[in-house]
Amino acid sequence: MSGRAVTIAEVARHAGVAVSTVSYVLSGKRAISADTRRRVLDSVRTLGYHPNAGARALASRRANVIALVLPLRAGMHVPVLMQFATSVVTAARRYDHDVLLLTADEGTDGIRRAAASALVDGLVLMDVELHDGRVDLLRELAEPSVLIGFPADPSGLTCVDLDFTRAGALCVEHLAGLGHRKLALLGAPSVVYERGTGFARRTWEGFTEAVDRYGLSGIALPCEETFEEVAAAVGGLLESHPDLTALVVHNETAVNHVLGALRLHGRRVPEDVAVVAICPDDIAERSSPPLTSVLVPAEDVGREAVRLLMDKLEGRAVPGGTLLEPRLTVRDSTRSGPA
Repeated sequence: MSGRAVTIAEVARHAGVAVSTVSYVLSGKRAISADTRRRVLDSVRTLGYHPNAGARALASRRANVIALVLPLRAGMHVPVLMQFATSVVTAARRYDHDVLLLTADEGTDGIRRAAASALVDGLVLMDVELHDGRVDLLRELAEPSVLIGFPADPSGLTCVDLDFTRAGALCVEHLAGLGHRKLALLGAPSVVYERGTGFARRTWEGFTEAVDRYGLSGIALPCEETFEEVAAAVGGLLESHPDLTALVVHNETAVNHVLGALRLHGRRVPEDVAVVAICPDDIAERSSPPLTSVLVPAEDVGREAVRLLMDKLEGRAVPGGTLLEPRLTVRDSTRSGPA
C-alpha cells in the first residue's frame, strides 16, 4: 500500500462486507458469524490494517490504557518491582490495553493528574503503605483502581497481594518442624518499616506471632542492603545469640549478602544455620546453596490485579480483597536443627 495507512473502507472492500461489519468484528460489540469474522481478520492481516488508537478511544470512550503507579523509593528492590511491572504489562496486553508507568513519588498529585487527563481508564497502585495517603483519593475517583497491597483500612477499595502474614508464619512453621528453637528474621531496610509499608510489616507480624504460638525464641530486625551492613547485623546476631540456628530473610537485595556474612563468621548453611527466604524463585535458585523459600508470586499478583481492574471497567462485581496463599519450596538451605 506504498506506505499509506490502510483504511477501514479498504478492509471492508477486500473482505466483501460493509464497513460497519469490520468495525463490529474489531470491537466485538456485536455477534458476527465465524465465516465473516474469519474473512475480515484475514483481510486485516493481508492489508496490514492498524486501527487508529484515537478513533478506537473515541468510539469506545476509553483510552485503552491503564496506569501503573509504582513510585521508586529508597529500600525497594528494583528487579523484583520490574517483575511485577512486566506482569501487569503482559496481562494488560491480553485485554488490548497499554500501560502508562508512573514512577515519580508524587503521592496524590500524580494520580489526580493522570485521572484528569483522560489518558487512562483505570489505575493499579503498588508499594502500598498501611496509612497510605493515596487511598482516600482512590475512593473518590470515577476511574476504577486496584491496589497491589493492603492498607490498614481497605474498605471501599480493591486489593490483591500475597498473604505476607501467612508467609512469615509459614517460614517459622517449617523451621519449627525441623526442630529449630532460636530464630531470627532479617527483614526489609529500616526505611521501609518507617514508611509503614504493608507487606514488610505483615511479614514481621506473621513471623513474631508464629514464634510465640510455637513457644520458640525469636528476634526480628530490619536489614540494610550493603554487604558491610548485612555482615555487621549478622555478626551482631551471632554474638548476642550464639544459640541461633535459623534465619528468615525477607530482603531480596540482602539474601546473598546474608549467606556471605554467615561464611565470613564461620557458619555453614544449613549445617550450622538454616536459612529460609521470602523472594522470587529465581533468586532462591541462584543462591549457593539454593534457598528454601516462600515465593513472591509477582506474575500471579500482577495478572490478578489486571483481571480485577478489567472486571471493574466492565461493571462486574469484584471482591474487596484477594490474598494469595503462600507456597514454600524446600531446597538445600534447611535441615533439622539441634536435638
